[in-house]
Amino acid sequence: MKTVIAMMNSKYIHSSLAPWCLLAGVRAYCDERISAKVVEGTINVDYENIVCRLEHENADIYGFSCYIWNIDFVKKIASLVKEKTGAYIVFGGPEVSYNADEILEKYSFVDFVLSGEGEESFASLCNCIAENKDFSAVGGLCYRENGRIIISEPVVSLKEPVSPYCDDYFAALNGRIAYIEASRGCPFSCAFCLSGRCGGLVLYDIDRVKNEILFLANSGAKTVKFIDRTFNVKKDRANEILKFIIENYGKKIPRDVCFHFEIDGGTLHESTMEILKKAPIGLFQLEIGLQSFNPDTLRAVHRNPDTSRLENTIRELVSAGNMHIHADLIAGLPYENLESFRNSFNKLYSLKPDMLQPGFLKLLHGSELREKSDDFGCRFLGKAPYEVISTDCLSEDDLKTIHHAEDAVDRLYNSGRFRNTLDYLTCECCFPPFDMFASFGEFTADKKNIPLDEYIGLVYNFFGSKTDRMKLRDALVCDRLSSNSSGVLPEILKIKDARLKRIKKHLSENLQIKGKVGCAILYGENKVVYCNYKKKNPVTGNYELSYMEIDL
Repeated sequence: MKTVIAMMNSKYIHSSLAPWCLLAGVRAYCDERISAKVVEGTINVDYENIVCRLEHENADIYGFSCYIWNIDFVKKIASLVKEKTGAYIVFGGPEVSYNADEILEKYSFVDFVLSGEGEESFASLCNCIAENKDFSAVGGLCYRENGRIIISEPVVSLKEPVSPYCDDYFAALNGRIAYIEASRGCPFSCAFCLSGRCGGLVLYDIDRVKNEILFLANSGAKTVKFIDRTFNVKKDRANEILKFIIENYGKKIPRDVCFHFEIDGGTLHESTMEILKKAPIGLFQLEIGLQSFNPDTLRAVHRNPDTSRLENTIRELVSAGNMHIHADLIAGLPYENLESFRNSFNKLYSLKPDMLQPGFLKLLHGSELREKSDDFGCRFLGKAPYEVISTDCLSEDDLKTIHHAEDAVDRLYNSGRFRNTLDYLTCECCFPPFDMFASFGEFTADKKNIPLDEYIGLVYNFFGSKTDRMKLRDALVCDRLSSNSSGVLPEILKIKDARLKRIKKHLSENLQIKGKVGCAILYGENKVVYCNYKKKNPVTGNYELSYMEIDL
């Protein structure tokens, strides 16, 4: 009997552990007569192509990993696969684990839903189908029987799962982002998340984790992401893993690989902080989900309302300058109105993380906030991703304003292409950060997917009417030179000046700067700025700028 485990990723660069965990489960727990294969695709391709690939496998069972970002695509291809093959269709994953009854009632092409962890239960289901046995003993299995829908509680195992890494995995990875688990489960119970509902924390054998770190670091992947919900929950263990990576960096771990962790900034221990601050530049990326600075909001979602330690942690991590720091906010949480969100945003902006992500509350099936959505007047989309539409504190217009800010933050701040410009606007011109992003995001709302030079023109024209245009131009010039190795300025920033030729000659002959060099005159400061495109900062992604006084 043949089984295909299908995974539809959001982008090609993303891989996923889930199907490979299921494959490992089949190989560990299934009868040897049952074969299994992983088929990956993305939600951005023609669904008929995926259907043809799956149909060609001629499998008896097709299992699909379901998430909020792929569920609509998965339903479409699964229904066609059922129609064309008549095979068993099995859904599993977080998007169906807590609404299996709804899936089975609405979608007749779905034969089974597996709720919770699937390594053992999916293998057990495959064995039952192959041997025509009763399904009732399969943990987490939801199905139809004699016109009734049978629902089981989600499976939560306290055992360390089998390793998902095999030759097939590494062949399919092909340089994409690789993912690793050092633990499963979460000790916290955030009301917007499902991780806290998945049982206690299971820590994997530390030697296994170290070996898998080395496997992935040498797989061709440039980024290895730990998917542990709170990597630093056990400080001694976190410290040991971090030290292991640092000690092997440049030896058993290639120098061009970086490791990504999701941490709780409010509980980061000083010993862990010291290890992180001494790490080689660019080796680590940290993601910190603070969600809000409003204490009432944090209490409502079961987070620590004392944010002073968190602020200090972020500030210290950023000031170290050797790690990429990503920090998240969530719009739409209880008790947070537009003014409160603005305050949270501005406070986080002042801490200067490398990436600032204002996200929007998703009311996930099984989450506490979905079950209590009426308590804070939350209206949300009826289909995935179940994003908040309004609350009793945030109107639809308020959320639209936050969406405008999010778009501008992503293109201006997170892109890393406008660092000097944003410093000029917020520090020298005193623009309040949230209002600045929201107003510019509204201005560019209908200007998506435009060339970068055109976008720079929009920035120049929008803010130029409110500031010193020459100083703004100079800041944009510095940003262009430091973030684009062509050394060529957009037309809107160019100023014809015969002295530039002499300046370039001076840089080459007197300062002995060889290779490609970008340079320009900063008229607001009476200086020359230049950039030698030989070394990029691995944290910021930008090249270093140098300045030279000239007799203008």
